[in-house]
Amino acid sequence: MAALLNSLGFAKAPAATRVVVAMSGGVDSSVTAAMLKADGYDVVGMTMQLYDHGAATSKSKACCAGQDIYDARRVADRIGIPHYVVDYEGTFKSDVMERFADAYIAGETPVPCILCNQTVKFRDLLKAATDLDADALATGHYVRRVQGDHGSELHRAVDTDRDQSYFLFATTPAQLDMLRFPLGDLTKAETRALGMKLGLHVADKPDSQDICFVPNGSYADVIAKLRPHAAIAGDIVHMDGRVLGRHDGIIHFTVGQRRGLGVGGEVEPLYVVRLEPEAARVVVGPKQALLRNSFSVRGVNWLGGGEGPPAEGLAARVKLRNTQPPVPAQIFPGGVADHLLVVLAAPEGAVTPGQACVIYDGERVLGGGWIERPERERPHNQRGRQAVASV
Repeated sequence: MAALLNSLGFAKAPAATRVVVAMSGGVDSSVTAAMLKADGYDVVGMTMQLYDHGAATSKSKACCAGQDIYDARRVADRIGIPHYVVDYEGTFKSDVMERFADAYIAGETPVPCILCNQTVKFRDLLKAATDLDADALATGHYVRRVQGDHGSELHRAVDTDRDQSYFLFATTPAQLDMLRFPLGDLTKAETRALGMKLGLHVADKPDSQDICFVPNGSYADVIAKLRPHAAIAGDIVHMDGRVLGRHDGIIHFTVGQRRGLGVGGEVEPLYVVRLEPEAARVVVGPKQALLRNSFSVRGVNWLGGGEGPPAEGLAARVKLRNTQPPVPAQIFPGGVADHLLVVLAAPEGAVTPGQACVIYDGERVLGGGWIERPERERPHNQRGRQAVASV
């Protein structure tokens, strides 16, 4: 007779199951730790410090700041678990902050939260958890891990307004085997209510609002500090070739941007259509020019089983930004390792180089990758464009 599994899927008693909880100091990870402790698990709290001491004492609404470390330690004391602070300042700077800056300089709009999950959280924290002989690493993410017929699967959260699966597409199958997401079946309101019931002082703490290392929302300021010579002045050019003005660096712009262009006098509103970093040029045009039918993605992490989509294409839905709903598409092999070709059922205007494209089959995440600049794309077959209409 098979041994009964505990609530985390292990064939042993909760007390014999060690779980490291990534504690950011916010309500979600705090409730996660308190829930698991109340259920009898051997819980260890772990908090990342990503800044030097001066920066870490910031009280901005960003995660992993000094107040957050204090809050995490206070929660750990309240529920009676050991708590450790791990210093990932160096790796965070090289793997997240500097890659963020380099992407902007290259004319892309990156998503640093995905890079953070991909590196310091699910690479370095998992290693630290393994070093502590943990059976699992639990986080406060709103996403579900489902045990499918062929292994662990990543699914959207029950609370679609809080679903964070977009930010976790780069999680590998091996990482999923060790990860647990206890809040995936809860709403945010239920999490806060549970925090109150458990007596946690962070139960009504506001959510993080900013990218943690860009607390004032000024990406350009951060990039200028990391790459002092990155801001190269150049022309703002209309698609028809007319020079409309000058700019102080493409790091101040992103594809789809309308406000703050500093040019006018046109009959219709202008948008940033593309960035040409090699020429330090910002190309603008009408909104219609933003529409794209297809694009390629690189750095693909495939969670759908097998080596990827079949040659004839796979009907799915894709999310091009976290705040937008998934749209129908057809997914093809990209012809190059870790690349895919995405053919949309209808043109979309939010196809921004550097952003993530995450692929869904219903509630399940099939994988995703990073949207490439148009000039790097490869031709696609017309059968794919016809087939996608039926998705």
